[in-house]
Amino acid sequence: MYTLNDYCRETFGEKLYKISLNGGFTCPNRDGTLGSRGCIFCSAGGSGDFTEDPHASITAQIEAGKKKVEKKMKSGGHYIAYFQAYTNTYAPLERLEALFTAAISHPDIRVLSVATRPDCIPEETVALLARLNRIKPVWVELGLQTIHEESARYIRRGYPLAVYEDALRRLKEAGLTVITHVILGLPGETREDMLETIKYLAKGIKDTRTDGIKLQLLHVLRNTDLAEDYLAGRFSVMTLEEYLPLLADCVRRLPPDMVVHRITGDGPKSLLLAPLWTGNKRLVLNAITRYFKEEQVQQGELFPAD
Repeated sequence: MYTLNDYCRETFGEKLYKISLNGGFTCPNRDGTLGSRGCIFCSAGGSGDFTEDPHASITAQIEAGKKKVEKKMKSGGHYIAYFQAYTNTYAPLERLEALFTAAISHPDIRVLSVATRPDCIPEETVALLARLNRIKPVWVELGLQTIHEESARYIRRGYPLAVYEDALRRLKEAGLTVITHVILGLPGETREDMLETIKYLAKGIKDTRTDGIKLQLLHVLRNTDLAEDYLAGRFSVMTLEEYLPLLADCVRRLPPDMVVHRITGDGPKSLLLAPLWTGNKRLVLNAITRYFKEEQVQQGELFPAD
C-alpha cells in the first residue's frame, strides 16, 4: 500500500509529522447558511478534537504541536501544518492569507494542508492557495464522504456531487494536491455502495482525479444527531472482522500511485460511542497489517478492471 509515509520519504527524504491546527473557523452547516447542527456525524469540535488551542497564534500552536510530536521522534524532523477544525477556507481572504502564511513561513513546516468543503472554495481562495504552493507544497483535503446523494442528504453534507467535481477540477488546474475524505459504513450503504465511491475516485473525472484518499470508518460520537439514530437502533456499526475485508477491497481498487493518507481513524475516547474497538488504535493497525499480509492485499490489483 502506498502510504503517506512512503510518499513523504520519496518526496521529502524523510517522514513528516502532522500538527493539527485550529484557525478558529466555522462552517456553513453551523452558522445558519446551510444549517446550524453541522453534519450529522460531526462533534462540537468540528472534526478538530485533536487540534491545538484556537486562541493561540498559529506559531504558538505549531510550537505546542512540536512538543507533543517530539516525544515520538528519535531526532529533529519536519512537519505538516494541518488546518483541521471545521471548514478551513470559510473566511475572508485576508484572514486566510494571514493564517496560512504564518504556518507556511515556519521553518520547520514542509507542507501546508487545508481541510475544507468543496462548496467553500471560491476562485480567489484557489488563487491564494496556488500562490502559497509556489513557496511550499499545499494540499487541499475535500470532505466528500460518499458519491450517493441519498447518503449525502442523510448526513446533511449540503452540496451535490457536481460541486465536488468542480472543486477538484479547479484545484488540480491550479497545480494543487487534492486529498479526498471518504467515510465507510454510512447508515444505509451496502458494501457495493461503498465500493462504488472508491471506484469513482479511482477512475477520476475527465482525466482528473484526486491525488490522495482518506478512508475513515464511521464513528458515532456522543452528543451528535448520528448518536441519537444509533441509540434508537436505526443502524448498526461495523465490527473489526467486517471492516478488514471491506478495507482490503477498497485498497485493491485504488490506483497504485494514489497516496493512502488514512485507513481507519480514531475518534476522541471521551466522545466515542461506537464502534468501541476503534479506540484501541494499536490493535486496529496491527490487525490491518496482519490481514493485508495474510490475504496478500496489493494496492491497484483490481484497478481498473471493474
